[in-house]
Amino acid sequence: MTTVQLRDSDAARRYLTQGLWLQRLSPTNSDSIRAPLHCALCLAATDHNIPPTGFIADVIRLVMNERSSVGDRSPIVNDLPPEKVRAYEDYVLGKLYADSTFERASVAISRYPTDDRIKAIAWMIARICERTGMTGVLLSPAIARNLQGQSPEELLKQGTESLQTEGLMPLLNQGYDDLITRIRTTGQVLSTEDVFELEKGTALIEFGQRLALRQILRTAEAIGATLPRRVPRASSRARNVPTHILEEDMYPVGGFTSISTRGSIESLLHSQLAFMEKEEAQRPDLFEIKFVRSELLYYSRDENQFLRRRRTIQFVLFPDLTECRIKDDVNPCQRLIMALGMQVALIRKLIEWLSHDALTIEYLLVRDGARSPLQQESELLAMILEEQIQNGTVTISEATVSDIPRRAEEHARRSTTHSLMFAWKRTEPQDFQQAMPIQVSLRQPLPSITFHNDKTPNECTSFENLAELLAAELV
Repeated sequence: MTTVQLRDSDAARRYLTQGLWLQRLSPTNSDSIRAPLHCALCLAATDHNIPPTGFIADVIRLVMNERSSVGDRSPIVNDLPPEKVRAYEDYVLGKLYADSTFERASVAISRYPTDDRIKAIAWMIARICERTGMTGVLLSPAIARNLQGQSPEELLKQGTESLQTEGLMPLLNQGYDDLITRIRTTGQVLSTEDVFELEKGTALIEFGQRLALRQILRTAEAIGATLPRRVPRASSRARNVPTHILEEDMYPVGGFTSISTRGSIESLLHSQLAFMEKEEAQRPDLFEIKFVRSELLYYSRDENQFLRRRRTIQFVLFPDLTECRIKDDVNPCQRLIMALGMQVALIRKLIEWLSHDALTIEYLLVRDGARSPLQQESELLAMILEEQIQNGTVTISEATVSDIPRRAEEHARRSTTHSLMFAWKRTEPQDFQQAMPIQVSLRQPLPSITFHNDKTPNECTSFENLAELLAAELV
């Protein structure tokens, strides 16, 4: 079935009113047709294909978790063959009910304000149609708006009379065939970016920002798939930096092995508290005497200790990266979007690989005087890395050029620190002593990288190649 544009208002009206009688998860009555018509209006207003309104009503019921029993279904004969009805329930409704992405999207939509839920469902249906290749009809928003202005009883009467006198429209019959075929052969009905946007509440924001967000997520997923599952072998340039080991970096492991007369107050046997006297007049009590004589008993641990290595990774974004908001032939999206997607993929992998280390990731967006040229990119990163920001793994802040080496050296006193500096062109050498700087230049369509102990840049064949080089350097 190809997309059909209904210019005839009577045909468009029949398509919408007849489709209302085809819903399977609730009886067709005055209460069950308002939301599908509103959703169809939202789809028409954004120039998206409108699938059969019965399918729209069923999606709304699944999202809102308002399913009715089989006995409550409408008795109206809808002219759909019984085998097609069974195939629709099994392959379409059953697929949506069992699909994990649809379930996550439904949970996310349930947290939206009541007035925005139908708009979010319309957005989700448009994404399902786009992902599955499902077609529908295009019609004027005025038709759907006109139907909303009529009473539900009148619309139900019009749909009933149309079905009884003219029969089911061929477009609806073909539409359900297309629904069954497309959704049945699709893996997951929503992509990772679709679910992310619904969960983060960005599905209804301005189009340009939403497009950039989706491209970063898509790029991060593609580059992350090229990185190895296990921790890669460290490069020959890797080196350990002497740091001041703090007490919280080391803690004992293992169980209690014996009882001794030495230990910390946390290891004191509870039975020793019986030597304490409540009355102040009986001081010193037996507990104090035993403590002075080192006769109190303590649990004794194994002497093994676990060392947790501290790591800090700085992502420094210079203001001249605004020159990278250009699309190259060799890249699927803008150069800056590719760089941000690569960074997100690298951060996710580093968190997975270095789960036993104390990992801190710091984003520094360099200001240009009083201006913040990368404010939009900062907002995108804050949305994508929201979970990592909340648990304290990632921080995003602004800084000046002079702050970069100072903050890097502060981190280097207590952790192994890498400073990744992304810029349009190579920056002037900074005063790094213990921290290890890495410069990434995005002046060309394909990036170049200069490591801390190299003088000449290394050309990368792709952003995937850049991610591999950085991964080997940072682990």
